[in-house]
Amino acid sequence: MRRRLAAALIVPALMLTAACGGGDDSAKKKDASASPSDQASQAAAPKPVSDASPMPTVAGDAGKKPTITIPKGDPSGKFVVKTLTAGTGPEVKKDDLAVTKYTGKIWKSGKDLAGSYDQGGVPQVIPAGSKTYIPAFSDAVLGQKVGARVLVVAPPAAAFGAAGKQELGVSGTDNLVFVLDIDSVMPKKVEGTQAAIPSDLPQIKADKDEAATITVPKNDPPKKLVDQVLIEGKGAEVKSGQTVYMQYSGATWKPNEGLPQAKLFDTSWKTGAPFSTAIGQGQVIEGWDKGLVGKKVGSRVLLVIPPEQGYKDKAQGADIPANSTLVFVVDILGAV
Repeated sequence: MRRRLAAALIVPALMLTAACGGGDDSAKKKDASASPSDQASQAAAPKPVSDASPMPTVAGDAGKKPTITIPKGDPSGKFVVKTLTAGTGPEVKKDDLAVTKYTGKIWKSGKDLAGSYDQGGVPQVIPAGSKTYIPAFSDAVLGQKVGARVLVVAPPAAAFGAAGKQELGVSGTDNLVFVLDIDSVMPKKVEGTQAAIPSDLPQIKADKDEAATITVPKNDPPKKLVDQVLIEGKGAEVKSGQTVYMQYSGATWKPNEGLPQAKLFDTSWKTGAPFSTAIGQGQVIEGWDKGLVGKKVGSRVLLVIPPEQGYKDKAQGADIPANSTLVFVVDILGAV
């Protein structure tokens, strides 16, 4: 969600979809890091092969930034996914969320792409086999085991397509090289028994791997921020400045008041992967920053955000009128 959630929610640059969480990008700012998401309309990617010639070489210990050396000459043009180090953990299966650190280069220029090991970099959560992420990431993690290090050579059809990614300096003809370190598999939602919710607050149903159902009661919304923990996580408390990985669904109060089911104006479930953002730093609307800092990883939180901590008197499209009270259910899946 953009500085609409406003400061709002940030889209990974490697996703294929244009916006994270929904067509109106309701709570996020976009970010220009290389991450798995931008190829919604390009041609189908070629099937990956395990080797080709010439190939880059990779040096460095696992868990640290690898050094990639590009050979002389042109790439083969093939989509290569080569396992350099076999993992010993669980296998990454279709639609699993693979928590992955990455390093990248442009073959022709040798230019480095900002990655997870660089200052300010964070792991990417990649939905394995997803069509909403570039195949260079989503296809590469599929079938690997946690702990694996994988070398990827991606022609345009397996990366950003003929349009390229201008903010990264990637043209539509560039072959890209990535090294992916698969750290873990992230749950798709939090687990546990949900606490009872007072009748004058929205009721939440979020027991499936899909967008939550929100029902708004027929009464006036609270005037102050509500940040009720529905499921208490067992992880560490979220600190200001951390990057937090979340599933969320959002609706407005008044347009949905008394209806059997609220119309969602945004949800992370549309993208196939959790939303991630720095929290407590003005990257999202104030109600998110204040309501989520201090909550534990593994928690489900009901946020009811008054207009002054949301979008104030600025309408955000037809589904978010001016002076809207916002309702979110947020599953906190991780924080780094």
